[in-house]
Amino acid sequence: MARNVTMRISDETALWARRKAADENTSVSRLVGEMLEHQVRLTDDYWRAFEHWKPNRPLAASGATRRMTREQAHERR
Repeated sequence: MARNVTMRISDETALWARRKAADENTSVSRLVGEMLEHQVRLTDDYWRAFEHWKPNRPLAASGATRRMTREQAHERR
């Protein structure tokens, strides 16, 4: 369900939005709606990836005692 929203923006921002909408052959309303929906998808993708990563983070799960020492990490072979 679409909602109507009233926003307050500067004259400069309104001019940019009108030009951008004209370049994309759309309305300012649709342009802003699509920009917001894009941000929602980016945010959702980030949190979904973070939730997937959290249980799989190898260093935090193994603890500091199982990590290499500085000398081991920089050892030349």
